[in-house]
Amino acid sequence: MLRRATGALRPDRGHRHGRRHLHTQRAHARFLVDEKKAHYLLVVKANQPELHRRLRSLPWKDVTARRYDREIGHGRRETRVTRALTVTDLGLDFPHAAQAVRILRHRTDRTTGTFSRQTVYAITDLSSHQASPQRLGQLARSQWTIENRLHFVRDTTFAEDASKSCTGHGPETMSTLRNLAINAPRAAGHRNIAAGIRHVSYEPFTRPLDLLGIV
Repeated sequence: MLRRATGALRPDRGHRHGRRHLHTQRAHARFLVDEKKAHYLLVVKANQPELHRRLRSLPWKDVTARRYDREIGHGRRETRVTRALTVTDLGLDFPHAAQAVRILRHRTDRTTGTFSRQTVYAITDLSSHQASPQRLGQLARSQWTIENRLHFVRDTTFAEDASKSCTGHGPETMSTLRNLAINAPRAAGHRNIAAGIRHVSYEPFTRPLDLLGIV
């Protein structure tokens, strides 16, 4: 059984911290593979322009390793085409990178007929023998589910998208605090984060400390 860890190169507001964030992700990749003996699948977004450009420029039209998935649900019809390409000899310049992944997502709203298309790029240390295009597509999809769930809580409970914090380390600091405010109630058994925060706020001098295990 493969031990794995998946993650995304998350966008920073204004794309001002892209180079530093990429350096952090390189360190994470080395940590997972070298120290934890785990695996990674990292979704590369446009806030990492150089790595994103390299992935886009790969010879995807020549790739024969691909997987087609179709499904209907949540009021839409979606088709995904996952291609995987071995990059160990292509000079991608990312720690332990073995395969690059491109996923084309075609969506049609069954009510309005609106059509949308999205291209997602990712890198992984998993070789083609360890993970097929089908498996890589499954890993990426599970990651999107987690991200969408987290973003919904961030935006609805903490109004993250309306945040005006954009100087210095402000965005990173606020993101860390939001993660703490989300994960601490969830670890304590609160399935509804907003309700968990309200519960803690009723006794602000004791319950937050109890929640964090501070005596």
